[in-house]
Amino acid sequence: MVPEAPLEQTERGLVPKGEGWFVLNAREAVWSAGEGRGAYSKLEGEPEFSQYGIHLVTLAPGDRMAMYHWERDQEDFLVLVGEAVLVIEGEERPLKAWDFVHCPPEAKHVIVGAGDSNCLVLAVGAREKSVGDDWGGYTVDEVAKKYDASVLEDTTEPPEAYARFPKREPGPYREGWIPD
Repeated sequence: MVPEAPLEQTERGLVPKGEGWFVLNAREAVWSAGEGRGAYSKLEGEPEFSQYGIHLVTLAPGDRMAMYHWERDQEDFLVLVGEAVLVIEGEERPLKAWDFVHCPPEAKHVIVGAGDSNCLVLAVGAREKSVGDDWGGYTVDEVAKKYDASVLEDTTEPPEAYARFPKREPGPYREGWIPD
């Protein structure tokens, strides 16, 4: 029988601890936010899931979910609320609620908040190959540059890719990040 993982209350929110099943409300989870970089929910707990990553991501207009990048595993995104812009393989696509984006392994991409209010995206990514030093990389892209979502030089190092942006800091959920 699979046990229930305990939820630990911290000053930043609830954190699932250990292996096992659990139920966690997104408003009670830890979130990680950074100016111009949106806010990510921390739904997985400790340890993180081994097979895939899953997050709710809220983006204000102009916020970039990441820098233009590719990974060795697939990533998928479902826009739940609002509008965004997808830059994928150097092409731009508008996104709206209920648009689903599939990024096969090695597809270069980034999502940027658009419209006049927050966008909420469910992000899911595999973790079979996208771990360690050979996870993927960040590449320069002219279309992504329009949204300040391109690195200045190709790199595989996240600290280099995000050096010019404020770091996301963990904390509790803030009102308005997800709809009622």
